[in-house]
Amino acid sequence: MAHRVDVFWSYRSPYCYLTLDRFRAWRDAYDLEILIRPVYPMAGRDPGFFKSVNPKYRKYHSQDYLRVGEFLGMPVRRPVPDPIVMDMETNAIAPDQPHIRRVTRLGAAAQARGRSFDFTDHVMRTMWDGKTDDWNTDAHFTASLAAAGLEAAEVFDQVDNKPDELEAIITDNQSAFDAADHWGAPCMVYGSETFYGQDRMEILLWRTQQKGLQARP
Repeated sequence: MAHRVDVFWSYRSPYCYLTLDRFRAWRDAYDLEILIRPVYPMAGRDPGFFKSVNPKYRKYHSQDYLRVGEFLGMPVRRPVPDPIVMDMETNAIAPDQPHIRRVTRLGAAAQARGRSFDFTDHVMRTMWDGKTDDWNTDAHFTASLAAAGLEAAEVFDQVDNKPDELEAIITDNQSAFDAADHWGAPCMVYGSETFYGQDRMEILLWRTQQKGLQARP
């Protein structure tokens, strides 16, 4: 495809989740590749971030993504359990992060097999639509892998026995993310331009159309 958007993606970000319906519609309507490139969330990349952030951040953030979900008609609730293990009172991040590591490595495995969008589309809805309190089980991951046309046993074998291969993909994604002009997710890169946040999606689409993006026949 001549047109590709790289999306640097955090599985803990509600704003990443809230892009999904629009990205799916774009993939159906246009000759456009949406490449999901998983990275670890800010809490994983910078464990001190939430200790130094303005105290107003969390209250506004929590109200805002719920409002955006209502506006878009997408059910949204913070995942249970939280993908990041942290003390919400002290903002201390636990050294062991089994939930976010596993789902991000699964996303990297799907990326390596050319199926990162389809896996991410399914697993993010399981995490964020409020219908389950056990999104982090292998049963749910198996369903998401199957929805992406992937063999769960093969992917789990790589995640469990060859994690370094997947960490190399995540590190490569992070290096490309670092080269972009933003640090938050979702960060969308088209050509040499960076577009940050779900509220910049229409501008991104406008730019791709300026550059010749065509609707599918």
